[in-house]
Amino acid sequence: MATSDGPTASPSEPLGDPQPEAEPAIPPAAPAAPSDTGLAGTKAAATWTGLVIGVLVLILLLVFILQNLDQVTLNLFLWEFSLPLGVSLLLAAIAGALIMALAGGVRILQIRRVAKKARSITH
Repeated sequence: MATSDGPTASPSEPLGDPQPEAEPAIPPAAPAAPSDTGLAGTKAAATWTGLVIGVLVLILLLVFILQNLDQVTLNLFLWEFSLPLGVSLLLAAIAGALIMALAGGVRILQIRRVAKKARSITH
């Protein structure tokens, strides 16, 4: 009588757990065909998206102003103004945006001047 300490395998059977059958390979998805209409990614689509976002921002701004109607007094040099809080914050944001645009415009002019000078040197 033969005793075995572990699994015995005949030469035709592999040791260990049987291997699961390999699943059939899934072919990669075909790349999407370009749009036949040619409208995706156009300037008109970008403009429309920008307008929608702008309208949403304006609605949020209107809600903010309507919720902040408490009167505040602003002093600017010798002038004194009494405005709703929301309106005064809006004016402050507009003034900040104008200052930022002015600084950016000056920088753009500096870069153009340097580029024009570099272009005239190379020609």
